[in-house]
Amino acid sequence: MTPTLFSVSYAGYWGQHRLGIVEFLEKSAALGYPAVEIGGKRPHLSPLDYPDDASLAEIRSAAQRLGIEIATIAGYTDFTSGRQSAEVPFVEMQVRYVADLSRIARSLGATFVRVFSGYFTDSANYHNDWTRCVTALKECAAAAAGHGVVLGLQNHHDIGLTVESIEELLIDVDHPNLKLMFDPWSIALTGGDLYESAKRMAPLMVQTTLADYVRLPRFHYRPELVNYERLDPPAVRAVPLGEGFIDLPAFFEGLKAGGFDGYVAYEMCSPLRGGGSEANLDEAAGKSLRRIRELI
Repeated sequence: MTPTLFSVSYAGYWGQHRLGIVEFLEKSAALGYPAVEIGGKRPHLSPLDYPDDASLAEIRSAAQRLGIEIATIAGYTDFTSGRQSAEVPFVEMQVRYVADLSRIARSLGATFVRVFSGYFTDSANYHNDWTRCVTALKECAAAAAGHGVVLGLQNHHDIGLTVESIEELLIDVDHPNLKLMFDPWSIALTGGDLYESAKRMAPLMVQTTLADYVRLPRFHYRPELVNYERLDPPAVRAVPLGEGFIDLPAFFEGLKAGGFDGYVAYEMCSPLRGGGSEANLDEAAGKSLRRIRELI
């Protein structure tokens, strides 16, 4: 398994310190990560800002200089979006986006492009939402193959979230260029067995992405009752790997039992305990790398 740092950790989306791509590569190498995943949108690798191979030369050069592997370009897709504007070709635009990310991945020597499925729009559209994702993933897998890279599906959105549903989704897509980027986060939050899930999914996987969290119970004061009302679900806050409730040792034992040997990416993809200063991000990334190596 190869420890990998995801650039979303230094993208500034939650007010944290922001680094440019070359700065991020330098940071990753300094922390000791041998590989990186780079977000396929601004402020990092938006196709609008990198229209051809020449525009990517500085990034290629920096990765070579630092001896760091660019493993994955992370796409951000939601194939069920846009139902309120049926005349707009949302799926077609996203397939084009994935094709552009695949071009960038090939130019940078990356093996994978990560995608998400889609969020359910409402219960009446369950089957249509599912079918829309299947169709889009088939097209995206073919587009990625055309550029010589592999499409990886992460279980983040509603469709294909659990072990059973993502397995069924892959069966329906049935494309040799679609692989799995199965993560423990959604499984832990929905009450699944991390060992059994990892063991079952490992033969299909090329990458996993890790984060860890503590649960924060929520209550709302009811003055008419002079009491508090519990709110569900609880909130969660990110912490370094090993300091939260996700049973990472069980997940890794399952990965090993199933024969997984791919990339293990760490991400700080939400507000982090201690805040978003560069020093705090560096500390969390360093602690988490040490934890990944222990688990491996």
